[in-house]
Amino acid sequence: MNVAMISKNLGILLLVEAASMLPSLLVALIYNQNDVSAFIITILLLMFTGFIMYKIPARNKNLYTRDGFAIVSLGWILVSLFGALPFLISGAIPSYVDAVFETVSGFTTTGSTILREIESLPRGILFWRSFTNWIGGMGVLVMMLAVLPAAGANTLQIMKAESPGPDPGKLVPRIGQSAKILYFMYTTLTSVQIILLLAGGMPLYDSLIHTFSTAGTGGFSNMNTSVGAYNNVYYEIIIGVFMFVFGVNFTLYYQALKGDVKSIFKDEEFRFYMFTAAGAILLITLDIWGPNFNTFWESLRHAFFQVSTIMTTTGFSSTNFDLWPVFSKTILVILMFIGASAGSTAGGIKCIRFLLLFKTVKREVRRILHPRSVYTVKYGGKTVNSDVLSGVMNYFFISIILFAISLLLVSLDGFDMVSNFTAVAASINNIGPGLGIVGPMGNFADYSSLSKIVFSITMLFGRLEIYPMLILFAPTFWKRVNI
Repeated sequence: MNVAMISKNLGILLLVEAASMLPSLLVALIYNQNDVSAFIITILLLMFTGFIMYKIPARNKNLYTRDGFAIVSLGWILVSLFGALPFLISGAIPSYVDAVFETVSGFTTTGSTILREIESLPRGILFWRSFTNWIGGMGVLVMMLAVLPAAGANTLQIMKAESPGPDPGKLVPRIGQSAKILYFMYTTLTSVQIILLLAGGMPLYDSLIHTFSTAGTGGFSNMNTSVGAYNNVYYEIIIGVFMFVFGVNFTLYYQALKGDVKSIFKDEEFRFYMFTAAGAILLITLDIWGPNFNTFWESLRHAFFQVSTIMTTTGFSSTNFDLWPVFSKTILVILMFIGASAGSTAGGIKCIRFLLLFKTVKREVRRILHPRSVYTVKYGGKTVNSDVLSGVMNYFFISIILFAISLLLVSLDGFDMVSNFTAVAASINNIGPGLGIVGPMGNFADYSSLSKIVFSITMLFGRLEIYPMLILFAPTFWKRVNI
C-alpha cells in the first residue's frame, strides 16, 4: 500500500471540499445569518488539514488497486466527517452523530434526514445540504479528477472504485478527460433544469436547491413537505422528467453527443429501465385512482412523480404515499431495490444487475432442459464474461447479508418492522424516505445514535457499491504489499 500517495490524494480531496464550500459561504454572506462563521472555520480546517496531507513526500507515485479503493472509501468518510462541521458549529444540528448522518445522507445522495423542521434553518446551511447531493451525485472523487490531476498518479483505480455499476469503463483514453466530460454533461443538464424551473416561476434559491438534489438524485428540499409544498404540476413534471434523465447511464449521453442517438434506445438496460418505470406508473395509477385521487390525471400525476423519485432513488415527495394502498406501496418498495441505470447518479442495485441475473437464470433453465447444449449470457450482442456474472451474484449475496445485519441492529430500537425494513432499504439503496415513521412526512430523528451510525455506514456501503467499504475490514488490505 502506497500510504504517501493515498495521503496526498486525500489531501487534494479535502482541498477540493474546501473549495466546494465557497458557494455556500457566499449564500450565507448574502443572507447574513448565523452560519457564516461555521463555513469559515470549516474551510480553514479543511485547507490546513488538506495542505499538510498533500505535502507528505512520496517516492513512488504509482497507485495500485488497493490504493484506489483506500482513497475512495477513506475519502468518502473524511469528506463526510468534515462536511458535518457546518451543521454542528452553526448549531443547526447540535449532535455530531446527527450532523454526520445528515452529511453522509447528502454526499451519498440518499436524502434521509433527522431534521423535523427545515424551513427555519439558515439559507447557507440548506444550500450546503443540497449541494452535497450535487457533489455526491457524480462522485466526490470524480470531481477531484475533473478539477485536478491526482498528484500525477494512475487515477484509473480511483475511477473504477467509485463509479456505480459493473465495470464503468472510460469515455476517452485519459481518465481526467473522462471526468471533465462527465461533469460537463452533468453541469449542462443541471443548468437546463434551473432555467426551466425559473421559467415556471420558482424562486432562484429554491430552483438551485431542488435542481442540485434532482441532479444528484438526493432529494433534499428546503421545504418541510418537499416538492408537495408547491402543489404545482409544472414543477413536478420538470423535476420528475429530470429525475429520469439523471437516472440514465451518462455514457449513452456521450454517445448521443457524438451523433449516435440511436444507441440510447438500443441499450438493453435503458429499455428495461423505461419499461419498468412505465409499468409501475400504470399499475399505481390504476390502484390509487378512486381510493386516493378522484381523477385519472391526478392519479397519473402523483404516480409518475413518486415512481420517478423512488426508482431514481431521489427521495422527493409530492404527496404522502404512505397513505396509498398496500399494492402501490409494495411496488414502490420493489423499485427501491431495482434502482436506475449503472453509470448514472442514482442508487439501488441497478437495472443492469437485474438484467444479467434474469439472463443467468434463463441460461440455467435452458441447461437443465438441454444439458448437452452450450449457452452463454449476452448483453448488447456481446458475451458477458463469467467474472462479471460471478460479481453480480456475489453483489446480491453480500447485499442480502449487509441488509440482514443492519436490520438486526436497527431493530434494537424497538420500532415496527415496516419502518425498520424500509429504513434500511432506503439507506442501503440511497433512497431517502421509507414507510412508517420514516415515510415522506416523517424522518429518522427518533432512531438511537447507534442506529444512525448503522444507517450512515449502510449509506456509504450502498453508494460505493459495497466493495470499497468492505475491504477496509480485511486484515490483508492494510499490509504494505503492492498487488
